[in-house]
Amino acid sequence: MELKRVVVTGLGAITPLGNTIHETWEGLVRGVSGAGPITQFDAAKFKTRFACEVKGFDPLQYMDRKEARKCDRYAHFALVAAEEAVVDAGIDLENENKDRIGVIFAAGIGGIHSFEDEVRTYNHELGPKFSPFFIPKIIADIAAGHISMKYGFRGPNFATVSACASSTNAIADAFDYIRLGKADMILAGGAEAAITIVGVGGFNAMNALSTCNDSPETASRPFSASRDGFVMGEGGACLVLEELEHALARGVKIYAEVAGTGLSADAYHLTASHPDGLGAKLVMRNALSDAGMQPEEIDYVNVHGTSTPVGDISEVRAITDVFGEQAYKLNISSTKSMTGHLLGAAGAVEAAASILAVQNDLIPPTINHTEGDDDPEIDYKLNFTFNKAQKREVRAALSNTFGFGGHNASVIVKKFKK
Repeated sequence: MELKRVVVTGLGAITPLGNTIHETWEGLVRGVSGAGPITQFDAAKFKTRFACEVKGFDPLQYMDRKEARKCDRYAHFALVAAEEAVVDAGIDLENENKDRIGVIFAAGIGGIHSFEDEVRTYNHELGPKFSPFFIPKIIADIAAGHISMKYGFRGPNFATVSACASSTNAIADAFDYIRLGKADMILAGGAEAAITIVGVGGFNAMNALSTCNDSPETASRPFSASRDGFVMGEGGACLVLEELEHALARGVKIYAEVAGTGLSADAYHLTASHPDGLGAKLVMRNALSDAGMQPEEIDYVNVHGTSTPVGDISEVRAITDVFGEQAYKLNISSTKSMTGHLLGAAGAVEAAASILAVQNDLIPPTINHTEGDDDPEIDYKLNFTFNKAQKREVRAALSNTFGFGGHNASVIVKKFKK
């Protein structure tokens, strides 16, 4: 069976850097930090009192009150990102075969806002009284359901949940469904909204979050010696993946081609990556093999790069091992230094950034590295694209995401050529 080619024809995003994909990309290129004091609850007594929040967001600007009440904040983000992507892709909702359009949308956690609100307001004396929307608002698959119902898309419809690798898994699944001929188009992505008392408190209990409360904007500093944990972000992103001939027949713009994906497991630890990056090495090699590409064909790696002490080192070791001498010719950057870590939505946001890097021949930076803040465990002969975007030809980019539980997922995108 000859596999079909898959391209990206639409993008949408809502992130701490902007409420559209264009605003997000401009923020990334300019090296803007999305971090600031938490506004969604009183964090005064928390070890971490800052995060990368979406700014100026009112769901009623995008949907009516009745629809908004049925959705958790994470699903609001999913719907906003999907709407932008549908419009961007120019999907003809009246004439397309909606049986052949699917939605695979991820969340690592799901409706934690709604879960927290319901438990907080539960009256122990009067007995159980919960909203009939409680369960539909908290389950991780409901964003995919809402998107499909809004547009009438009846193709493959489900969620992927693999912690911080979730939305890269969604892209990988969408890629496979389309190249196997099971769909013409799939909206793939992820959304997350875990900046809550439980979310921040839980990650604080694991000592996973940065506690640089005096300088939130510089707290996410991947590959710097003073890094002390990740900065939580929120938002979502959506990619329209489409079978090439279907896209050409529609005459729409093509951002890039999806070349291949890779999956692997660390099989090592509940939360920590393998110190030698064994799972990371395997997932990148699997992606290269799936794409039929050699390391020399990759120009940019958008790394998982969460700004954690162990994770950054293990990923650098893995890249050096997989790419060999090509590692020193790559541009490497962590866009999490600007967006924070969007957990289950991270992969989709970073895949979109990688696609725009390929399209624009422009590498977004890793911000917040200062002179002298070097980790002796990290090889600074590698080009981490510190602090300023760099112009260069980007033939292909690889994006990594790794999740608690040892879940690893990578996607390769490349310039489209007929």
